[in-house]
Amino acid sequence: MDTISQSPLPTLFLGAEIYRGSTYGSAHPLAIPRVPTVIDLSRALGWLPREVYRTSPRIRPAGLMAFHTPAYIAALQAAEASQSVTAEIRERHGLGTLSNPIYPEMFRRPATSAGGALLAADLVAAGHRVYHPAGGTHHGLPDRAKGFCFFNDPVLAIMALRARGLRRIVYIDIDAHHCDGVEVAFPDTPEVRLISLHEEKRWPFTGALHDRGCGNFFNLPLPAGLNDDEYALALEQFILPATAGHRPDAVVLQCGADAVAEDPLSRLTLSNNAHWATVAALKDIAPRLLVLGGGGYNPWSVGRLWTGVWATLNGFDIPDRLPPGAEAVQRGLRWNRRAGKTPPEHWFTTLRDVPHNGAIRDEIRDRVSLLAARLLAEV
Repeated sequence: MDTISQSPLPTLFLGAEIYRGSTYGSAHPLAIPRVPTVIDLSRALGWLPREVYRTSPRIRPAGLMAFHTPAYIAALQAAEASQSVTAEIRERHGLGTLSNPIYPEMFRRPATSAGGALLAADLVAAGHRVYHPAGGTHHGLPDRAKGFCFFNDPVLAIMALRARGLRRIVYIDIDAHHCDGVEVAFPDTPEVRLISLHEEKRWPFTGALHDRGCGNFFNLPLPAGLNDDEYALALEQFILPATAGHRPDAVVLQCGADAVAEDPLSRLTLSNNAHWATVAALKDIAPRLLVLGGGGYNPWSVGRLWTGVWATLNGFDIPDRLPPGAEAVQRGLRWNRRAGKTPPEHWFTTLRDVPHNGAIRDEIRDRVSLLAARLLAEV
């Protein structure tokens, strides 16, 4: 059995039981279990002893008001209590839609994720690396739910870190979808550098290559069919120099799992090795590190990828084949999409994907070079 890293302070995992059994509804992409699968796999592998697990508290409305409006918070609480919204509330706040539906825990669940963001900020400020896989809801707007995101916990985490004296923040987002809600929060805050890799021509259709905001937004839209070698180029020549060059007090990584090949909501085709390489590299250069979850809509690929993130943060050896207890967790998952009817065997028996190597397209080289030149010009 692996042991926890011998760093001065242990890496901590944030979770909560509210994610177990809570769902946006049977037809929604977030009908699948995600955080509970990561917890169960990590425990089955002997990687999650009690002393490194923390339960996320539920944030109070006053804490949400750092970014979200009182009217929106009250509307979401009322919608959970009544399990209904008026047409006016639906139009004004984006509640009760196909993307952001009415469900029993629609305030309590995102409020728990947001509470985890504030707890994570406290722990990171104290010197811990923190993993908060329920976080990463990067589309939430001050007065509106958007894109499955009722609150914006990355924004709340960044604000809390800055309030705790960690003023210079690098926020990195490798979700398949652009982090539009995080950009909204920091239009004139040069101490916060935003770095986003996302699929081009994909909802929410923001984050163009030349978008600059206050001058500290760096967007790299990428074409469908992205392979691991193309991503590695972006990591080495763009993400890591842009991070180190900002001299951050802390780094926040949104590690959405929807950029892998098996995900139904994107056409990027990475293996999970790309995400793990990002975590490994940032772990070595970030003075303080918070890793969030994000998108990801295939229950097997999310569980495998995010459990591997936890392993990477701690330096655990990822086995070639899962032991029986961990395999049983994977075999117990269900998915009502076509791919869930006959899942491939390796979804049950492994964590690591086969690398998706390939040629690096000129358009990707050109975009990375353009952003690298921007970085040099700002030194």
